[in-house]
Amino acid sequence: MNVLSRIAEAQRAIAARVKNFPEIVLVTGSGLAGLVDTLSREIEIPFGEIPHLRSSTVQGHPGRLVIGRLGQTRLAVMHGRLHYYEGYSMEDVVFPFRVLARLGASVFVLTNAAGALHTSIQPTDLVLLTDHINLMGTNPLVGKNYDELGVRFPDMSHLYDPDLCEKVRASAERTGVPLREGIYVGLHGPSYETPAEIRMYRMLGGDVVGMSTVPEAIALHHMGKRVVGISCVTNYAAGVSPAPLVHDEVLENGRKAYHNFSSLLSDFVDNLGRSHG
Repeated sequence: MNVLSRIAEAQRAIAARVKNFPEIVLVTGSGLAGLVDTLSREIEIPFGEIPHLRSSTVQGHPGRLVIGRLGQTRLAVMHGRLHYYEGYSMEDVVFPFRVLARLGASVFVLTNAAGALHTSIQPTDLVLLTDHINLMGTNPLVGKNYDELGVRFPDMSHLYDPDLCEKVRASAERTGVPLREGIYVGLHGPSYETPAEIRMYRMLGGDVVGMSTVPEAIALHHMGKRVVGISCVTNYAAGVSPAPLVHDEVLENGRKAYHNFSSLLSDFVDNLGRSHG
């Protein structure tokens, strides 16, 4: 069974349970799963109940597809995501995004937990992604290209949609939530980076670093979908601070940033929902 057949089977399974799939999809990163608590929920589908979709194995990623309303806007929330470092293939990692895109979703809000490469960006800061550097050592589009999904050599000049970025900036201004901007460095993981590696990433122009977002952003852009990314800074990267890096800190600082992140996303999604009718 090729990837198109697997996507179609998963698509049918979700469509049987969710009528009129939402246009907007929000993805929650490590420590940010509490955002789902603000939803008026319609249905929850564990990843394991969707054909060919793998289950998440990472703390802070419950692994559920939730349909509901954030304010007046109906949307789908990926309550957690899959990561390449879990041992899954890139095809597995981007599979759920391709399925949701084929169901009719057109806007994807990708959030993540990230480490700061500079002391000017601090834990609990929110960073709007303007671009990324893919240092994962591979690409989700490697292998046979399916024209039904997108072209063989997609342009990546404006991967993070400029209009959506402007709408996030407007939401930050309306809500008074401080918002930084920067370039995300996507890495393989699961080990944290060494101080020497972090110095190199700074020299390359990176601002925050993490182990997700890049594969799904590429795969979705390949399909012609609109993508916006926001990092919640949960720690200083190695060598930026003398403190050791631990995943519990990532989760805790994600919780501390919850109020600002929730306010920003609620306003953004509400206005986006109105513009999509």
